[in-house]
Amino acid sequence: MTQAVEYQSDILVIGSGAAGLTLALHLAETSSVILLSKGPLAEGSTLYAQGGIASVFDEGDTIESHVNDTLIAGAGLCDKTVVTFTAENAKASMQWLIDCGVAFDKEETSDNQKDAPYHLTREGGHSHRRILHAADATGKAVQTTLQERALTHPNIRVLERYNAIDLITSRKLNRPGNRVLGAYVWNRDKEHVETITAKFVALATGGCSKVYQYTSNPDIASGDGIAMAWRAGCRVANMEFNQFHPTCLYHAEAKNFLLSEALRGEGAYLRRPDGSRFMPEFDERAELAPRDIVARAIDYEMKRLGSDCVYLDISHKPADFIIKHFPTIYQRCLELGIDITKSPIPAVPAAHYTCGGVMTDLHGQTDLNGLYAIGEVAYTGLHGANRLASNSLLECLVFARAASQDIESQLQKIKMPINVPNWDESKVSNSDEEVVIAHNWHELRLFMWDYVGIVRTDKRLERALRRCMMLQQEIQEYYSNFRVSNNLLELRNLVQVAELIIRCAMERKESRGLHYNIDYPELLENSGPTILQPN
Repeated sequence: MTQAVEYQSDILVIGSGAAGLTLALHLAETSSVILLSKGPLAEGSTLYAQGGIASVFDEGDTIESHVNDTLIAGAGLCDKTVVTFTAENAKASMQWLIDCGVAFDKEETSDNQKDAPYHLTREGGHSHRRILHAADATGKAVQTTLQERALTHPNIRVLERYNAIDLITSRKLNRPGNRVLGAYVWNRDKEHVETITAKFVALATGGCSKVYQYTSNPDIASGDGIAMAWRAGCRVANMEFNQFHPTCLYHAEAKNFLLSEALRGEGAYLRRPDGSRFMPEFDERAELAPRDIVARAIDYEMKRLGSDCVYLDISHKPADFIIKHFPTIYQRCLELGIDITKSPIPAVPAAHYTCGGVMTDLHGQTDLNGLYAIGEVAYTGLHGANRLASNSLLECLVFARAASQDIESQLQKIKMPINVPNWDESKVSNSDEEVVIAHNWHELRLFMWDYVGIVRTDKRLERALRRCMMLQQEIQEYYSNFRVSNNLLELRNLVQVAELIIRCAMERKESRGLHYNIDYPELLENSGPTILQPN
């Protein structure tokens, strides 16, 4: 039985980080926007981004250099057209952020501080200082500034604590063509499924690093957008390239706390437990080598030595310099009894960033009409086989701006969807077996870490796929019979994304960038993106 639609808007934006907020604010000037947030508005990866945003602001730097650094980090798999487009649009996107009120650090001068140049830092893989930052909490500055503007904008309706379940498409409703019509969403507070219809839908849901046992990401990073787009018929690409951040704080009370790459950019050394450095033995760039090289070196040393962690040491720098540039890291470590001005920091690699995702064009448009994907959820071709540091928030800004322009150009031609049926809960019941979800969740993240982690083999990947398919069957049966819950929805999406990661990894018969398979240690001469097409 068809019921009244509960929410209706020109644009539905699913995700409330840098990508979602930027898109919503651009579009709200001319359209009505619903902004969906799975948890509290701020609770996403953007809030925890420490390093900064790459953009050419220094006179001695060039767009060509930014492009070249990105291509090198991407290990031959970046789309140069996309990389150039991103670098060329970086400064305008950054200026928009500045105009919104994000206060990036400036150089200290004796003159008028308002006119002082921005303090630019350098991170691994960059040949110049080009990272704009707000101390070591850039993401927090971006998130808080943009969400304040979104919350007060009359054309933006914010829905917090809502899980997107699935996209509604004309094909699923047996209507002509194939266009996105909205989404079914789960109101976590009311524990009820609601319907949102929209002319356009944008996925800005972030990545899927929660599929791994150890991750720098917040709990919400469960690959929801990638899984929903795949189920709706969109292609995904390069899911085998999951970036493991080399340095997360290793401490029982420090869940998900990242040790910014800017530490190494400002001179921190990686040391073994005996105090000796090891990165010069792996790469001539030492601690400033790209993340995949650093992560593998740490993984190798930990396994070789049987050590629980390595150590990141910036204590040789002046204490006032450390406290000024890394106040968040300094304070958090101090709370745990570690004074980083005097002692090295215990660190381990952790799943950090999803370089692959839903395939899009230069406007963020996916294979499904009216559906856009922006930020970490998307595969644009920018990152290739490895993401260059501080290109992630930049991608959110540039592609949100491009998508907003593309949507605005079509908005008047598209009619609002009508007669969309509401969710049918008549054939499901409440579950009394939540332990099943908890057990499956743990099993998934453990075998993904063991078999599809920093170093892989064909045998490990085959084992992972077998376990993944068994879990999928169990979860689908559970999903079909019981009412949805937050944990069930996230687990369903994570298992789907795990399958995509494994299948992409099995297709790549080489070691490149973030994907390292012992059975295929060499590079292929002719390599390209790994693209999966739904049945």
